[in-house]
Amino acid sequence: MRPPPRAGTVAFAREYFARRDPVVLEALRRGSVGIAGAGGLGSNVAVFLARAGVGRLVIADFDRVEPSNLNRQHYFLGQVGERKVEALRQNLLAINPYSIYEVHDVRVTRKNAAAIFARVDVLVEAFDRAGAKEMLIETSLAKFPARPVVAASGLAGYGANRRIRSRRLGRLYICGDESSQCPKGISPMAPRVALVAAMQANLVVELLVKMGGRHVQGQ
Repeated sequence: MRPPPRAGTVAFAREYFARRDPVVLEALRRGSVGIAGAGGLGSNVAVFLARAGVGRLVIADFDRVEPSNLNRQHYFLGQVGERKVEALRQNLLAINPYSIYEVHDVRVTRKNAAAIFARVDVLVEAFDRAGAKEMLIETSLAKFPARPVVAASGLAGYGANRRIRSRRLGRLYICGDESSQCPKGISPMAPRVALVAAMQANLVVELLVKMGGRHVQGQ
């Protein structure tokens, strides 16, 4: 999917962000966000941040798009079989061609996490497995103690909106209901996954605006 020809004009770019507060937009345009995982959480977080106007997204995932992903992840039928990060990059460019999308088609590990996300102001944890979540959070907070990490915990099923919240533990923010186990037969569904992803993205926007476009890792 390619952006329309007009998208390359200065006038169209101005129109795109015409209703955005200039101070907020400037802070977001100067911001850089890492997204570890491009599944239900990560793909939706990336779309929300691209629409918000975040200037640079660094996305890492090693998987391919599968048919079962389409019920909750931001991919399309024609992208089944493609590498997730490449498919997501094309989708983001079709939504907002004015940001930079740096993608890494790799499994994020304790050895490479710091290097992949070295130059981001906020890191979003968007993994499925508890072990991977723990690894990323520990690695990031140890290497970049001043950098916020926005994680997710508890998003399976449907309903129970009142249980979804965000909580802060120092530089770590956790979004979701924080339930450790899914009821038998209840899997992640698009509304609740997107709800938690939107909460993560909204928190990232708030953090970037508070930073005022100052790149934490560049100080």
